[in-house]
Formats: sequence, structure tokens, C-alpha cells
Amino acid sequence: MTNASVTNGLDAARKQEIKEIVCDILEIDEDEVTETSLFKEEHDADSLRAIEILAALERTQKVTIDQAELSRMVNLEGVYVVVAEAAQH
Repeated sequence: MTNASVTNGLDAARKQEIKEIVCDILEIDEDEVTETSLFKEEHDADSLRAIEILAALERTQKVTIDQAELSRMVNLEGVYVVVAEAAQH
């Protein structure tokens, strides 16, 4: 299954909500982040912020995400895939 087909399970409103959460935690403007810009390398995210993003997504999206998935959550595209997969379980 491709990333595109997995993330199609998320509607535009849900993707926007996820983007807002990520930008809030990383303290960046929404226009500074793209679906493929790397949180750590391009936005100075550290591991604590990654954990904060994971926790906020679990709380707001009503999903459970294993911390092992953090390695895939390097950009918005990865976050969308992880959230979409978690929502299917």
C-alpha cells in the first residue's frame, strides 16, 4: 500500500488539524512547513518535541501510536501515514 493510499483515509480537515498541532508544538508558522520538510533538520525539532507531537496526536485524533513509529514521523507526510494507519486499528 502506498503512502498516498494510506493518507487518503484522512480528509483535508483532519490533515489541517494535524498540521496545526505539529506547527504549534514546533513553534513555527504553517507556511514554513511542507508535507516533506524534515522536522529535525529543517525546523530544529528535538526528541522531546517529537514525543509531544505523538502525545498530542493520540489525544486529539483518538488513536494509539507506538513510540517506535517516531522514526517514521520525520515530516508531515510521515505523520499523516502513521495517524492514518493507527486510525485503521
